[in-house]
Amino acid sequence: MSLRIYGNRLLKTLPGKDTRPTTARVREAIFNIWQERLPGCSWLDICTGSGAMGAEALVRGAALVMGIERSPRACKIIQENWQIVALETQQFTLLKGDALLKLKTLAGQQFDLIYFDPPYAGNLYTPILELIVRSHLLKPTGELAVEHDPKLPLPKIGGLEICRQKTYGNTGLTFYRVHSIN
Repeated sequence: MSLRIYGNRLLKTLPGKDTRPTTARVREAIFNIWQERLPGCSWLDICTGSGAMGAEALVRGAALVMGIERSPRACKIIQENWQIVALETQQFTLLKGDALLKLKTLAGQQFDLIYFDPPYAGNLYTPILELIVRSHLLKPTGELAVEHDPKLPLPKIGGLEICRQKTYGNTGLTFYRVHSIN
C-alpha cells in the first residue's frame, strides 16, 4: 500500500488500517494553515503512524522532524520514507516506543509545530497534552494540532488555549497555542 504527499511523492505504508494515515484532505488543510510556519521549523509528530505528516513537513521545508511511534513495523517504513524525502540539510529522528515514555525524554527541547494523532479511543489525549505543557515542549510562539473524533470534546488543559477548530468529515482538528497571560 502507498499514499501520495506534496509534490506527488509516493510513500510506502503498512497494509491494513493499523496506522490510520491522515486523509489527504486533512493533511492538505493542516499544511495550508501552517504553510508560513513550515520553512525552517522544528516539527514533533506524536503517534506518527504512517509517517506521512512528518514526510510532508520535510518536503515543505521543516529543518527538524521528530516522530514517536510504537509499532516496530511502522517505524521501519517511516524511517525509509523520511530518508527518501529529506534533504542533506534536514534532520529527522524517529523514537520507537510508548509516546508518554518517549515524550519524557524530550524535556528541555522545544518545537515550533506539534502534530498529535493518537488512536481516538486510546485515552492518550489528557496525559499527552498535560505532558506537553509540563515539559514546555511547545515553543511560546508555536502551535499544536490535535486530530480527534469531532463528536467527542477534547479535555481542557491548563497552559493551552484553543486558537482554532476545524471539522473534515469524521475528523476533528483542534489547534492550540501556549496560553499567555496578558
